[in-house]
Amino acid sequence: MPELHTVATPFRVAPADAVDFSTLRRVLLVKLRHHGDVLLASPVPQVLKNHFPQLEIDALVYADTAPMLQDHPALSQLHLIERQGKRQGLLRWLRQEWQLWRTLRSRQYDLLIHLTDGRRGAWLARWLGARYSVAQRTGKRGWKKAFTHLFTTARKGNSRHTVEYHLDALRRLGLYPDEQERKLVLQPGTAATARVGEVLHGLGLSPKGFLHIHPPSRWLFKCWSVEQMAALIDRLTAEGWPVVLTGAPNDAERALNAAIQQRLSRPVHDLTGQLSLRELAALTAGARLFIGVDSAPMHMAAAMATPTVALFGPSGDIEWAPWQVPARVLVSHHACRPCGHDGCGGGKRSECLTALSVEQVHQAVQSLLAME
Repeated sequence: MPELHTVATPFRVAPADAVDFSTLRRVLLVKLRHHGDVLLASPVPQVLKNHFPQLEIDALVYADTAPMLQDHPALSQLHLIERQGKRQGLLRWLRQEWQLWRTLRSRQYDLLIHLTDGRRGAWLARWLGARYSVAQRTGKRGWKKAFTHLFTTARKGNSRHTVEYHLDALRRLGLYPDEQERKLVLQPGTAATARVGEVLHGLGLSPKGFLHIHPPSRWLFKCWSVEQMAALIDRLTAEGWPVVLTGAPNDAERALNAAIQQRLSRPVHDLTGQLSLRELAALTAGARLFIGVDSAPMHMAAAMATPTVALFGPSGDIEWAPWQVPARVLVSHHACRPCGHDGCGGGKRSECLTALSVEQVHQAVQSLLAME
């Protein structure tokens, strides 16, 4: 009997309608959400570029969130739209929409990846004429017809990290990211890094020689109490740690941080409202540790590989925890969390947060500081 000579061929499990990425030239990623959400989408273009270097990958985001993807090494172009464009006047808004449409249309995308359930992505999927388009499955009328592919999400919230949800769009198309390439990508830039270096030098602080604490969140019901945060800071400064306090340049966050400082026994370095988003990233990159609540700065700290202590109340800690960084995530044992509500009963104060003791958070900080 003649000897059989066979050639092994790779066996690949993939959807029957998987996309042949080698035939694609341009991709548009649409992520119209807040800062942290946009940052958590940053692994998607990097995975695409890693596997298919020939791709030109663009992204469409709100203008205020642009720093989250600015100078991303895998992106070719970053397209921006104003979050409240209609408030500028109808004619100006229409001109901006028309210009955006013309710009996007001229790029002739082969694939559109829509990472929210907003209607704009569905319209673009129809109007831009991309060969392929993918979005999460929803029950919205006409949604299914707008896209060539739909990916599924977990039936219950707080069961899968948001980064993995985003990458599910690629998995649905037949592209499976490796564990090591799912990292967040955030580029502070040379100007921001240089300016923060000057600020730290002026404060007498050295890299990794201070703690970065960002008490506020865009939504104040996600914040720990003023009294508890002040007590924690007093413990840390008593132990000899310099603390840099940050917050956004708005009245609510300034007032929160001011109230904390009024209760302190020792002063801290207050940079509230003084840093741009990219400068904030550069600052947290130089910190020994980041301490905060579920917020965009917390995700930025993770992107900069800074060990993070994160306090979670009404929001889902599994969905939004610090990603791929040494971290301590503190949650209470309230059966009702994560509810996503604006405080208990809509009262603006979340008892699942205030139930976290100063001692618990201090121990979490100490355990991370003990790591080499």
